[in-house]
Amino acid sequence: MADEVVLLDTWVSIFGMRVRIALAEKGVNYEYKEENLRDKSPLLLQMNPIHKKIPVLIHNGKPITESAIIVQYIDEVWIEKSPILPSDPYQRAQARFWVDYIDKKSHLGIKFKLSSSHF
Repeated sequence: MADEVVLLDTWVSIFGMRVRIALAEKGVNYEYKEENLRDKSPLLLQMNPIHKKIPVLIHNGKPITESAIIVQYIDEVWIEKSPILPSDPYQRAQARFWVDYIDKKSHLGIKFKLSSSHF
């Protein structure tokens, strides 16, 4: 039986882009569902009831949320292709540091931009 993989995302999301790149690197076929963040779908609210945000990877009906966690999950599940993270523990820790750093810096920039924008 083939895996059922669905990605709830929006094309402008840098966090979703991270997941799309990981899926492409691993050669995973998936269904892409574009989300309207001003009118969230019932599926998004069901699959991510706590944060109610994208991206959400749904693998065989089970949701995985938070882009860094999703990428780690993809790396662990689809092991046929080269790993996304280095095998050396120190190098892996360094990669995770930079992911965390970028997450924190990007979040602040996006928050500032959204708070200063006029919709």
